[in-house]
This record gives sequence, structure tokens and C-alpha cells, in this order.
Amino acid sequence: MAFSSAGRSGPLAEINVTPLVDVMLVLLIIFIVTAPMVARPITVDLPQATDRVVQRPDPPPPPIELRLDAASQLSWNGQPMAIGDLQQRLRAQAGEHAGNLPELRISSDPSAEYEGMARILAAAEATGMQRIAFVR
Repeated sequence: MAFSSAGRSGPLAEINVTPLVDVMLVLLIIFIVTAPMVARPITVDLPQATDRVVQRPDPPPPPIELRLDAASQLSWNGQPMAIGDLQQRLRAQAGEHAGNLPELRISSDPSAEYEGMARILAAAEATGMQRIAFVR
């Protein structure tokens, strides 16, 4: 708001347009510079409609839940089993679900021995299991 010094008292009702003109000129220069860049055609490869049927992938098999307790006893989905038989059973699962291996969900008791977990992971690696999750 501007005030006059020529004897009038009170505010002037005039708007100072100089900053407005400055901003508009800067915007005009920006648009003049960027307009040629925007006007260039950009090639985009759009998907084409086809009549072929898209095959959906098979749903993943249910996960295998392995649990190692404090006494280094292994359980497969709640059923006790020997750690020595794990590799054979994992190999059978890999053969059964050839292209879509199940996820291994491994949990262990905090007081379980590390050797048992190392044997589980070695068996999983030997059979080609790729999706391994550690759960509580």
C-alpha cells in the first residue's frame, strides 16, 4: 500500500504494476525458450490389441513351514521329521512344483543350536529353493 507525500492524507488507490510486469516478462521468456522443446514429437511404443489368450501363471504352492525347536528337532508344517530327511523331501517338492517352487518359512527357537539351522539352509541350497523367509 502506498502513501502520498504531496499534501494528501490517506492511502492511494493505485496498484504498483512494475513487479507484475517483471514477473510476466520472465514467464514469457521462459515459455519462449521451452516451447520449441515441447513441440518436438516424442515416439511412444503403445501396446497393440491382439486376439491371443494370455495365460495366467499358476498360483504359488502353499509355503513350507519349517520349525527348529530348542532340542534341534525339526518339524515340517507341524509334523516332526529328521533333519537328515529334509533334503530328500525338499527335492521331492522341487520335482512336484517344477517351475514354481514353494516358499520356505523357517523359524527357530532362540536356544536352538546353529548347526541345525546351517543344515536346513544347506539342504535348501542343494535342492535349489530360492524363496526363503525367516519368521518368528
